[in-house]
Order: sequence, then structure tokens, then C-alpha cells
Amino acid sequence: MKLRFYADPGHSWLAVKRDFLAKYVDLKKVSTYSYQRNDSVYLEEDCDLGILLNSLEANGISVEFDEKHTNKYSHIRNYDRYII
Repeated sequence: MKLRFYADPGHSWLAVKRDFLAKYVDLKKVSTYSYQRNDSVYLEEDCDLGILLNSLEANGISVEFDEKHTNKYSHIRNYDRYII
């Protein structure tokens, strides 16, 4: 499975659809350090990303990253903080 990974000079996030995330992770475990916009959730790299990756691995799903980098602050920082 290929997932989009965004990074700026200070942080990075994995973009997933909320329905996909809910299939593998208890949504209450995702912190407010992640962001959301429309039906997508942008999991912050330090904690929330690991929760999903561990669950995918436990379900036998391997992940490839389609990485997008910027030298400026990412537009993701302007999205709403994640809340259920």
C-alpha cells in the first residue's frame, strides 16, 4: 500500500482517509497534534503515525511512502487540529 507522507523543515505527517484510519486505529487514540481537513487526517510523525503503522503491520499490510517535501512551512499546519 502506498500512502502520502508530507514533510516541512520542522515536522511531517502521513495523510490518510478518516474511514481507513478508523478501520485500523481507535480514533480516540489520535492526538490533537495531528490535523484534519474534510475526510482526511494528517497523522503527526512522533506518535500518531506509529499507532497506525503498528496496526497495519499487525494486519500484514506493508506500506510505501510517496514523500512530498517543502522547504517552507507546510500548508497542513493551517488545517484544523484533529478531534473526533
